[in-house]
Amino acid sequence: MTTLEESYARARELAKAFGTSYYVATFPLPRVKRHHAQALYGFCRYAADVVSAVPRTSVAGREQAINDLGTRLFGDLAAGASDDLVLKAVVHTARSFDLDPDCFRRFLRAMTNSLTVTSYDTFEDLLDYLDGSAAVIGELILPILEPNSDSALPHARDFAIACRLTECWSDVARDLERGRVYIPQEDLRHFGADPWLRRVTPEWRALMAFEVRRTREYFETSDSIASELPASSARCVRTVRDLHTQMLDRIDRVGADVFTARPRVPGWRTAEIVARRSLLRTTATPR
Repeated sequence: MTTLEESYARARELAKAFGTSYYVATFPLPRVKRHHAQALYGFCRYAADVVSAVPRTSVAGREQAINDLGTRLFGDLAAGASDDLVLKAVVHTARSFDLDPDCFRRFLRAMTNSLTVTSYDTFEDLLDYLDGSAAVIGELILPILEPNSDSALPHARDFAIACRLTECWSDVARDLERGRVYIPQEDLRHFGADPWLRRVTPEWRALMAFEVRRTREYFETSDSIASELPASSARCVRTVRDLHTQMLDRIDRVGADVFTARPRVPGWRTAEIVARRSLLRTTATPR
């Protein structure tokens, strides 16, 4: 039988694979909270791995894989227990913080939709996708961060959207290889830019400058979330923000050339940011 310790250990491994920025941002959290955040990030990676295990050409097969995962997850959430190596920790975290199962449902629905939708005509269309692929992650993590008011929710959503937008602009080249374009088509038409050229043109620079400004505005509107959280949780959020705004800075620094190489934050810089944010880590009462 899978133990809870084994499940959280596996979640930690998956969380690290999910994304360096999110994984290292859990370090400022007290140990009693850190594993819960890692369980949710680990689930996101696990879901992606479940889909990736099915050939990309089999849309029906991938959709079935998502449905099967959902069936197992919601069954275990309803039962309040799981013996799955990954889901055991997820269910424990969900019950510990009374997480809304509909958040997981929206996340899986966004994954299903992304199997057939490869571009978005307007920014509003993109936001519909980001509700399930980004904003919902902010909603799930927020209870673990223990905000002092309900007003933190919209800020958590905007913050998660800003992070996901940053990744969209950084991953243009990789997404093209998968036949995907997350930049709204209306923006491409407005600036006369074409990502499929895989070339930095004046039009492309103007477009990326616009998208980067838009993303920074989302970060700015969500900045007050830190003031609505305990100190350790605020440091976690600020770590994520620092790492993502560093990525935006690098897009600017390379003149919007996201084709030659993905803009990355160097390992030494990541370590420096995490160390600075973790320096005054506080403790918390176990729950």
